[in-house]
Amino acid sequence: MSTNLQNEIGSLSAAEKVELIDALWESLEAELPAMTNEQRAELDYRIARYQSKPSDVISWEQVKAGLSKKQ
Repeated sequence: MSTNLQNEIGSLSAAEKVELIDALWESLEAELPAMTNEQRAELDYRIARYQSKPSDVISWEQVKAGLSKKQ
């Protein structure tokens, strides 16, 4: 990223930065390829599994702690 662009972003207010993030996200979503049927099926499976037993979820903190122990 150019220094000029970083300076321009730095001069924005918090609200303007949020608007910029939203606009960037929307532009990325428009460019994303569609999910395959296999990807959609896996996502549906994972959502259903979570909804049936949300207590089985591992928090990000637990994952990081486990990774730290392995190093």
